[in-house]
Amino acid sequence: MKVLSIQSAVAYGHVGNSAAVFPLQRIGVEVLPVYTVNFSNHTGYGAWRGPLISPDDVAAVIAGIEDRGVFPEIDVVLSGYQGGEGIADVIIDTVARVKKANPDAVYACDPVMGNAKSGCFVAPAIPELLRERVVPVADILTPNQFELGFLTGTEPGSIESTLESADALRARGPRTILATSVERPDREPDTIEMMVVDDAGAWIVQTPLIPMKANGSGDVTAALFTAHYRRSGGDAADALARTASSVFDLLSNTYEAGSRELRLIESQEAYAHPRLQFSVRQVR
Repeated sequence: MKVLSIQSAVAYGHVGNSAAVFPLQRIGVEVLPVYTVNFSNHTGYGAWRGPLISPDDVAAVIAGIEDRGVFPEIDVVLSGYQGGEGIADVIIDTVARVKKANPDAVYACDPVMGNAKSGCFVAPAIPELLRERVVPVADILTPNQFELGFLTGTEPGSIESTLESADALRARGPRTILATSVERPDREPDTIEMMVVDDAGAWIVQTPLIPMKANGSGDVTAALFTAHYRRSGGDAADALARTASSVFDLLSNTYEAGSRELRLIESQEAYAHPRLQFSVRQVR
């Protein structure tokens, strides 16, 4: 499997491609990383150095990859944090060209905008741009609960309302929705859930809630779920079980180490050999 991953990069820590690439490689996926920013560290520190990469420069890197004749071999285009506004046009154009070269390729979009605790942390134009232009061309979408609500104008909470929100989003283009960081009012205490909805049904998995903020965990989640889902031929329950297991162990290792940055390398066995310690329940 080959994944063209268009995301941010940091020198210190693990977000964007700096979070997604290694776990994918560890499960045997070839990754072609293209950077939208090249920062010293993630912006959660409040200070960082390095450039936003211009849309023209991002497009030039992708054109150089296309020149090598690789597009027919690409199975997935993956995008995350986009940086500047013009990156969306580059991604949309790239998806069209990859799908022309390989009609079986899919586009997986992690619509990074923010979260329930921090609110939006992207440029003001990005959320609307994602909703109106990027979502309709995606095949797989991996919003957290906050982003799912923004994209649909709803307030997902219960299983039923989360399903309704996912269906509203699926009606706009994406066939597969992975909703992350789902916190139902009626869930068991100190737990958190992920739900996946596709044409075959809907499944939910519950894990203990680890009391920490972990920048980059959503990037790892989107990458691993997309790879497992694609590799399994669309087995949503299996992809959800593997992803939940790997990400939980990654977060547990990070929390136990008292680290602000993900213990990404130290947790590599969790990606390669997930323990599958959490049951996945079909809810539709």
